[in-house]
Amino acid sequence: MIRDRIPYSPIHDRPRLVWPGGARVAVWVVPNVEHYEYLPARVALRNPWPRMPHPDVLGYGLRDYGNRVGLWRMADLMDAYGIPCTLSLNMAVWEHYPEILDAGMKRGWDVMAHGMYNTRYHHAMTGDEERAEIAEAMAVYRRHTGQTLKGWFAPAATFTWASSDLVAEAGITYSGDWYHDDQPCDITVRKGRLISVPYQMDINDAMVWRHHYEADDFAQMAIDHFDTLWREGADQGRVVCIALHPFLMGQPQRIRALERVFAHITAHEGVWLATGAQIADWYLSQRPRAAGGAA
Repeated sequence: MIRDRIPYSPIHDRPRLVWPGGARVAVWVVPNVEHYEYLPARVALRNPWPRMPHPDVLGYGLRDYGNRVGLWRMADLMDAYGIPCTLSLNMAVWEHYPEILDAGMKRGWDVMAHGMYNTRYHHAMTGDEERAEIAEAMAVYRRHTGQTLKGWFAPAATFTWASSDLVAEAGITYSGDWYHDDQPCDITVRKGRLISVPYQMDINDAMVWRHHYEADDFAQMAIDHFDTLWREGADQGRVVCIALHPFLMGQPQRIRALERVFAHITAHEGVWLATGAQIADWYLSQRPRAAGGAA
């Protein structure tokens, strides 16, 4: 079924993808700025909190730290290194925390909607329920910006087979729901056109933390990942995604490791620091019609 949704294409057989200015890699930094409901409205298939009964104050408090402190520490670091930011944003964050909305507007942060709440999983939803969640997220974005949302990444990576069709149907340009390539590619959808912009589950602080590694391990992984793609990008443009969570890498004991990553990346030439929307738009300009696979 995956071959039907995203046709297979070996990366060495594709037309050369060239980034602006001849850059070897497009780098997008994606902080997941999330809101976890203290008392989740819906529990289906998977419990949003590891400890029962609700409320799970320990789990909630850790994640709330990200919005109260970690995001602001991370924002200062991105500002210092000139890193454009694409928020993977639970859209309810803007409703609950207008200060985060204001900070993003001031800095020109891009947004890839991460559903409404990170405790409302899509994998148990009907098509109509998922469509309504997408529509609500888009409505929040439009109400605050007057613009159309371009990016989508399902909350807590709870993807359904219908998700790509529903996202494209809503008029969204790109998805971060697929983790299968080092280049953007077309996703086969019933209506419209939808681009996959490579998101990362390996270079993702939450995955590293979950497997009991620490910040220095994550930093070295991110640097090694960048170095390989930067080298390969001399022949065929690549995408580097650094996926973050402010409640993790925004902690005081981890922020220096993240600074090491940013310092390493920005010390290289041939690097296009971009947003998700910029990567998707550039790909569309280079591939004005879907050509099958990632070509």
